[in-house]
Parts: sequence; C-alpha cells; structure tokens
Amino acid sequence: MQMNTQKPWLKNYLEGVPHEIDLAGYSSLVDLMEESFESYPNRVAIESMGHRISYAQLDILSKDFAAYLQTLGLASGARIAIMFPNVPQYLIAMLGTLRAGFTVVNVNPLYTSRELEHQLQDSGASVLVLLENFAYVYQGMANQGLVKKVIVSSLGETLGPKGVIINLIARHIKKLIPHWSFPCVKFNQALKIGFGHGFTRPHLSLENIAFLQYTGGTTGISKGAVLLHRNILANIIQIESWLDPALKNRPQQQLVFLCALPMTHIFALTACGLLGMRKGGKLLLVTNPRDINGFIKFLMKHADINIFPGVNTLFHALVHHPEFKQVKLPNLLVTIGGGMAVLKKTADLWHQFTGVPIAQGYGLSETSPVVCVNTPFVKEFTGSIGMPVPSTDVLILDDEGAEVPFGTPGEICIKGPQVMPGYWNKPEETEQFITPEGYFKSGDIGIMSPEGYVQIVDRKKDMIVVSGFKVFPNEIEEVISLMPGVRECAVIGFPHRKLGEIVKAYIVKENAGLTEAQVIQYCKEQMTSYKRPRKIAFIEEMPKSNVGKILRRHLRDL
Repeated sequence: MQMNTQKPWLKNYLEGVPHEIDLAGYSSLVDLMEESFESYPNRVAIESMGHRISYAQLDILSKDFAAYLQTLGLASGARIAIMFPNVPQYLIAMLGTLRAGFTVVNVNPLYTSRELEHQLQDSGASVLVLLENFAYVYQGMANQGLVKKVIVSSLGETLGPKGVIINLIARHIKKLIPHWSFPCVKFNQALKIGFGHGFTRPHLSLENIAFLQYTGGTTGISKGAVLLHRNILANIIQIESWLDPALKNRPQQQLVFLCALPMTHIFALTACGLLGMRKGGKLLLVTNPRDINGFIKFLMKHADINIFPGVNTLFHALVHHPEFKQVKLPNLLVTIGGGMAVLKKTADLWHQFTGVPIAQGYGLSETSPVVCVNTPFVKEFTGSIGMPVPSTDVLILDDEGAEVPFGTPGEICIKGPQVMPGYWNKPEETEQFITPEGYFKSGDIGIMSPEGYVQIVDRKKDMIVVSGFKVFPNEIEEVISLMPGVRECAVIGFPHRKLGEIVKAYIVKENAGLTEAQVIQYCKEQMTSYKRPRKIAFIEEMPKSNVGKILRRHLRDL
C-alpha cells in the first residue's frame, strides 16, 4: 500500500486553510473547553426551551458534576454512560465527565433495554446518567448491579423556574414518563454534593480516552470506537480551519449553531457541540427534531441561525412540509449534510428555499468523525463529499489493498490524527479494520477524481450482486426518489435461486395512488435490467437510527 504522496486535493484548498493542523499548546480536550470558558464567560453557551445558560454558568455546573464523580472513588479511566436527548444536562454531564478525567460513553436515548444492557456490559460503565423519560428502559436490569451509581434527571431540571412547569406538563399532562422505581441520585442533588466537595483538576494527556463512541451497528453488533482526547481535539481544529474562510468576516459576532441532531451521535457532538463551544458560539438545543411541526415553529423563532448541520432525512422532512416555505433563515452561512448520503432532489429544494446549498461531508464514528467535506463556499450541491480535511490522507483501494486509478471504485481508507487507535476490547476487529500503516478501512466504496474530490458509491456491506454485476443501492435510491409520488425509498439485496440476489425496493408513498406497476415501468425507463428492482414493497415509514439514517439491515429483517 502506498501513502498518497500526490494529495491532489491540497491545490484546491481555500486560501488560508492549512495543509496540516497543529495541536501544540493543548494537553487534552479539556484545555480547549476551559479556554472557551475563560474567553467568553458572559456569552450565552446554551439556549434550551427558552432558557439560557452562560459559558460562566456552564463552567461552574460542569465542574460541580466533575467534583461529584470524584466523590465516588472510581478507578482511573472509569466509563460514565450518558443517555440524554439535546438538553443542557447532556453537556453538563459530558463536560463534567471529561473534566473529572473519566471517559464518556454516549448512549442513544432511543435504545431499547437490550441495546442499553449490551452497551453498559461492553463498556464496563461505572455510572449511568439519564433522563427520567428513559428510566423505564433501565428498570429491568436495575437489580443486576451493572453500574455502581445511577443519576436521574428531569426534563426541566436545569431550566430555572420555567423547568417546574415543564416537568409538570411532561409528567402529569402529557404523561411522557413511564413508571420506574430504583435507587438513584437526582441530577441537581449530584451537583449540590459536587459543589460542597470541591473539584480537583486531574492530570490528563492527549492519549487518555475521551469517548467510547458506539458505532450504529450497521455491520452487525455495535462496537465501541476508542476516541482519544487527541482524536477529538484534532477533528475540532480540522473542521474549524476548514470553515474559517466562511466565518472570518464575523470576528466579534457570536455564531449560532443549531443542535437538532442528538449530541450522543458523533457528527452532532463534534460539529455542533464541541466546535460550537470552541468558537464561543450559542448552541440552540432542539430536544425532539422528530416533531417536525414543533421544529418548524422553532425555526420560525430563530432567524439568527448561522450553522445548520443535518442529515438527509431531516432536510427531506423539512422541505416537504408545507409550512417550511414560511421559514426565513437570512443569517444562514453554512448547511452541512452528513451522517448519510444527501439526495440531490432534497438538496436542490433546500437550496431553493434557503438560498444556501448543502455542503456535504463524510465521516464515521471511528474518525471522530469528519474525513472529507465540501468547502463552505460551494455554489450548488455537488453530489461529492468534498476533499479530505487538513492532516488527512485518503486512499481508494481494491480488495487486494492496491490503490486504484482515479475514477475507479474502491474502498475508502483513511489516515489522520482523528482516526481512532482501535475498537474497545476487540483487538481482532481492530486488526481487521486498521492496516499496519495505520489506515482505517471504512467499508465504504468511493471514487476519487484527479482533483482529489471524493464521491461515495455505497457501503461495501450493502452492495448487491445480481448475476455477478455489482449494484449500489445509493444509485437506485437516488433514481427512484426522483419519481413523482415517492416520498422515501430504500433498496436492499434479496436472495434469488438463479441470480444470487435481486434488487428489492421499499417505498413510502407521497401519493396514495402510486402503484407497483408504475414504479416498475419508471425503473424500466431509467435503468438497465440488472439494476431494476424485481420486488417492490410499500411501507408506512422507514426504520431509522436516532439521527435519521435509514437502517437497511432492519429492512432485511422484515
């Protein structure tokens, strides 16, 4: 395997974007966060349900949480599992865990008991911190002694007097809290104990583990990607240096980051939460982006949004909502699309409504996450995932590990300071996915242009082989989603006695009158025979992850 000595993308970097980043001056991610607390004490750090918390307050609250964890006598490097949607408690607990010198285990708040149990066991977490709305998920395993301590918070707990009303509505009017009962410490009680105890700043290095970030399980059972302080720190600085040309005209004005994607997911954690704090930005927290009606009302009140990270399904739901035409975002500087492929039809509508194109990027849990991204000055949706960010090398390799020519599909392999050292307690898997030269094998099929722009073709795992021909689901989905009457579409391989596999399409209708015969006829006009779906299934809704990524593996289980 050759190191990519050409790096053809470097000559296309915007003026002012460095080829390499520098982490000098930081001994951990905590240094970076504390720098923001010192630089912007009076700025609003978080706005949630109309309540604001300043950087100075976030500094104190996270320090109190850290101090509480230090009273528990946990071993060095202990794991703290955090299960919240986007509420201030998530940021307080996440920052507090890092400041105490422990490791954050992000838990998807939509997990079932089985999934939560797997993650607690696999990570060996000592403490679980969660919202009372999800306490019932832990109920069944509460007496197994999986963790030493459980800290439970309520929705309104950090929102001042308004929080009392929010809790009243959540508990008694909307009845959002299923019954639960087990010994625990209340979140505010933990903060109070921490405040009384006082905080001791531990010695941290760039090699300490900051996060165990569990992969979405797209390739079987969910694995913990070990992300060191240096991995996350590097990625924050990589994204910052990439976006700076678009932001440099606003040195004094505070940037407003929309945090609609759950920050327990790596894309939102780095590109919204941590980057936002690095820039002294205001984080606008959206607790439930799935409530599209509520989300649109929220957007109508916040014309000040500058940075809007999202995924295709979120953009799709917004642009197809009749009320979205009334949303005005005059201060929008950058829309970043990640987490999954953005479809052209969705991107074009977004650009039409907001005047800002979607700059698509690409990353993985294992790469903290950003690997490639389009420049913030992109004029239109390109369909590509852009270029590798500073200090990052990307190779496109064949199955034998040899580099393929430009324009030829192969596996995307990544080397850079943001790449994890390995999977938690899984040396064999680490060896399988990380080459001796330190390149992470992504499992994604892509092509690179001679200019260094990368385009995703599909997941290696999702590729369908029909009579020996390779079919990439993304391509078929893109074509079918352009058909009038189709709202959403996903494609999988279906076993076939003679052909090995055939293409099966799952469709959510936009138009109730759409028929199987119409879809088949449309595909006949648009695609060669082996790519065409032989089976069509109409479903009410697509199975999705907590960030809205369509889960093809669930469709395979149907």
